[in-house]
Amino acid sequence: MFLVTLVGSGTLGQGDISAATDRLSQAGCTPGYSNWLEAAKAADILFAADPKAARAALADLGEGIDSIVQPVATREKKLLVADMDSTMITVECIDELADYAGIKSQIAEVTEQAMQGKLDFAEALHARVALLKGLEDSVIDQCRTERVRLMPGAKALVGTMRARGARTVLVSGGFTRFTGPVAQEIGFEKAVANVLEIADGRLAGTVALPIVDAARKQEELLAAIAEHGIDPALTLAVGDGANDIPMIEAASLGVAYHAKEKARAAADAEIRYGALSALLYAQGIMRRDWVEI
Repeated sequence: MFLVTLVGSGTLGQGDISAATDRLSQAGCTPGYSNWLEAAKAADILFAADPKAARAALADLGEGIDSIVQPVATREKKLLVADMDSTMITVECIDELADYAGIKSQIAEVTEQAMQGKLDFAEALHARVALLKGLEDSVIDQCRTERVRLMPGAKALVGTMRARGARTVLVSGGFTRFTGPVAQEIGFEKAVANVLEIADGRLAGTVALPIVDAARKQEELLAAIAEHGIDPALTLAVGDGANDIPMIEAASLGVAYHAKEKARAAADAEIRYGALSALLYAQGIMRRDWVEI
C-alpha cells in the first residue's frame, strides 16, 4: 500500500481531498480511505497502485497544497540528511558574504547558475571564493549574526526526528563557520561543510581540499546508513539545488524543498509551498507530537 500526504500552506479542505481522490482514481491508483492528520492542514489518502502515476496526477493539485507520495510501511524515517543554504536557512551564505565585499550581484549570479546545474559546482565555488580574497575574517561572524535566519519548520523537523530516535546530518557546500552554529541551533548531530582558509586575519580566497560537493553529500548519507545500521528504506534527504541531486536520489525519500528545476525533477517529492515541518506530516507525525530542541 501507498499513501499521499496532502499539506496545505493555507486551509486544506474536504474538497481538496475529494479532488485528489478523483485524480488518483483517474490515474488507476485505486484510492482507499482518507483521514485527517490535522484538521484543515494535513491529510492522508491511501492507495494501492502506481505511486509514480499518483505523483504526476497530484503535482498541480492546487495553489498552496503540497503532496508527498510514498509507501505506507516505511513512512517514518530514521535518518535525515539535509542541505543548509536555502534549505535549512533562508539565504545563500556566500552571496551574503559577497554583499559585505560589495560584489553580491556578481557572485549571486554564479551561485544561481551552479544551483541550477549550469556550472560545475567545484569550479564555481573556487571562482566565487577567490573573489572574496582579502575580506576580513570578522565579517564571517558578522554576516552569520546579521543575515542567517532559520527556515520555518527546521527546528521542529530536526528536533522531532531526533526525539523519535532518528539520526540527523547537515551537509553543505557552504562553509563550516556557518554550518557549525546553524547545526547547533537547529539540533543536528553532525555537520559537514567546506573550510574557508584564512591568512593574516583575512580570507585567503581559497577553500581547503577536498571540497564538499555533490558526491560528498551522497557519501555522507551512505556513510550514516552504514555507521548506524539504518535500513536504507528509512532515509530522508532534502535539498534545493543541483549539487543535492545525488543525495536526493540515494535516499528512499528524496525531497526537493522550494527547489531549482533539476532538483525537482530528480526528487521523489517536493515541497513547493509549505514549511519544512510538512515533512513531519509526511511521516505521519501529528502537530501535538512535534518537538523543538
